[in-house]
Amino acid sequence: MKKLRFKLWAVFTILILSYGSVYGAGFQLIEQSVSGLGNAYAGGSASAEDATTIFFNPAGMTRLNNQFIAGIHFISPSAKFHDEGSSRINPLIGSLGSNNGGDGGVSKFVPNIYYLRKLSDKSAFGLGINVPFGLGTEYPSDWIGRYHAIKSDMMTININPSFAYRITDKLSFGFGVSAQYIKAELSSAVDQKLILASNGAPVGVWSVATDAYSSLEGDAWGYGYNAGLLYEFSKDTRFGLSYRSRVQQSLKGDVKFSNVHPLLASNLNLQNRSVTADVDLPDTASASFYSKITPKLAVMADVSWTKWSRFKELRVKSSNGASDILTTENWDDNYRYSLGLSYYATDKRTYRFGIAYDETPVTSPEYRTPRIPDGSRKWISAGLGYKFSDKVSLDLGAAYLFVNDPKINQVATTTNENATRGNLKGTYDCNVKILSAQLNYNF
Repeated sequence: MKKLRFKLWAVFTILILSYGSVYGAGFQLIEQSVSGLGNAYAGGSASAEDATTIFFNPAGMTRLNNQFIAGIHFISPSAKFHDEGSSRINPLIGSLGSNNGGDGGVSKFVPNIYYLRKLSDKSAFGLGINVPFGLGTEYPSDWIGRYHAIKSDMMTININPSFAYRITDKLSFGFGVSAQYIKAELSSAVDQKLILASNGAPVGVWSVATDAYSSLEGDAWGYGYNAGLLYEFSKDTRFGLSYRSRVQQSLKGDVKFSNVHPLLASNLNLQNRSVTADVDLPDTASASFYSKITPKLAVMADVSWTKWSRFKELRVKSSNGASDILTTENWDDNYRYSLGLSYYATDKRTYRFGIAYDETPVTSPEYRTPRIPDGSRKWISAGLGYKFSDKVSLDLGAAYLFVNDPKINQVATTTNENATRGNLKGTYDCNVKILSAQLNYNF
């Protein structure tokens, strides 16, 4: 069985390292537990029923015995844009075309693994490796919004060792540190027709000019911590508080251009160069309640907060004196509310159900971008837990997210960041589907 655990650990480590990214709430991924998914993550900081509590509230480890968990989530978002009058800043240059971009959602697998070892009756150690943030959208290179975005791909890998200690019979405390890797890729088209015309090039030159393309890549490591408290009113009723700190990331990388028009080769803004960008991944906090009100029925609830107000802009600075590449975000803090129900049908089978409401941090259509066409969403989820033996069990989960149709209204002026990107106006049809499986091994 030790060889099996090692092989599973290796497989899921490879999955994490090869992970792309997905479209999430904002770009936070709460999908860190399959058992929790069945309850729409209600009671996340209080349930503490398996080792995934390492992420949601490390204090919960004092309730558990040695365990290894490997989970995988298939997240399939859909984001279809419908144009409502997008245009270049100078419509005399020509239209943006008629390609609405198809479905910009990118489906991906999101893995997570957890290892928990009891150190004594009062203490425990845990290690979680997961993907707490990610975003992913991709459109055709000739779509209407190509000057705003073509491909957006950001992923994080979080390595999170944790320690928990039972202070009293009822109160436990947990603490962890995080080493977090981030990698991002952003691409878009460049409107050379507009730039040439604005610089006085003859009609015969700019009218036949084609788009250039930019691709920006960068990565970094950042560090943070998490902490939690768990208070057990009885063996069947408990309350949890948890906090996860922000992680400040300073990405370094390069931006490269292709198909640059010869007359624009000396333009600093269209030259390959080294770039940097600072990104604050926000702190989060949650309060959760869990109670087994009968031998077969448990109810749970959660309120979570994310400090998205840290995300005011995405500013990419260049090494060659070129202008900053700026996208104004002006996000606001958001809240997530969830309720869950677990039915322990037999010693082997558990059925889970949950609902949730997740607010969008995007404050208005003027600050919504096609890279993250985020909207508030309603969750409905269900799950099944099955014990094969005292050592091996399996959890399955599924969820459907109804996303309020996000509107976008990016306005271009001669002096703002959209001067060459143009006006992008329309509505998105969005939803998210999640299917997950988790293998648990007690040792």
